[in-house]
Amino acid sequence: MATVSVYNIEGKEVGTIDLNDAVFGVEVNEHLVHMAVVNQLANKRQGTQKAKTRSEVSGGGRKPWRQKGTGHARQGSTRAPQWTGGGVVFAPVPRDYSFKMNKKEKRAALKSALSSRVEEKKFIVLDEMNFDEIKTKNFKKVLDNLNVNKALVVLEDNNKNAAMSARNLPDVKTARTNTINVYDILKYNTVIATKAVVAAIEEVYA
Repeated sequence: MATVSVYNIEGKEVGTIDLNDAVFGVEVNEHLVHMAVVNQLANKRQGTQKAKTRSEVSGGGRKPWRQKGTGHARQGSTRAPQWTGGGVVFAPVPRDYSFKMNKKEKRAALKSALSSRVEEKKFIVLDEMNFDEIKTKNFKKVLDNLNVNKALVVLEDNNKNAAMSARNLPDVKTARTNTINVYDILKYNTVIATKAVVAAIEEVYA
C-alpha cells in the first residue's frame, strides 16, 4: 500500500495517508490508457467536415469538346477533379468518429492513469482546500506553496469557492470525483486532491 505525504495549503507536511492499491497501485496498462485518450478525443470531434464530389458541384453538364480530332486529351466534363472548380476526389463527408469502451476498460484505464501519477510522485494530497472567498490570488498562492504550476485539482462537489478561484488560471483545471478522466490526468503535470476526494475515489473505484 503506497503511502504519500499530506500537505496543508501553506505547503507544509501535516501527516501521511495510505492509498488503496486497488486504485492507486495497479499495474499500468498502457494500451488501455492510450485507448481511453483516443476515445475521449474522438468523441469530442464534431465530424462536420464536408466537400463536394464531382457529382455535387454545379456545371459540367456537357462535354467540353468532341472526343477526337482536337489534339486535346479526351474530357467528359469541366467538373472532373483535374479541372479548376471541379469536385474533390474522395471528398470528406459528415461522419461520427466516436466509439465505445467497456465500463471495465474505462475503470482500468483510470486506475492506471492514477497509479502512474502516484508512481511518478506527481500526486499531491491536501488535508483540505477551503477558501472564505472567491479569489484567484489565494488559489495561486496555494500552488506556489506546493511548487506546482500546471495541475489538475480534484475538489469536493460542494467546494465552489475553490473551483471559482481557479477559473482564471490558464494552466489549472478543476474537476470533481465523478468528472475525472484519463486525458486530464495525463495532460497536467500534477494531480492535486484533498483527503476527502481520495476517500471518495477509493469508494467508487476500489
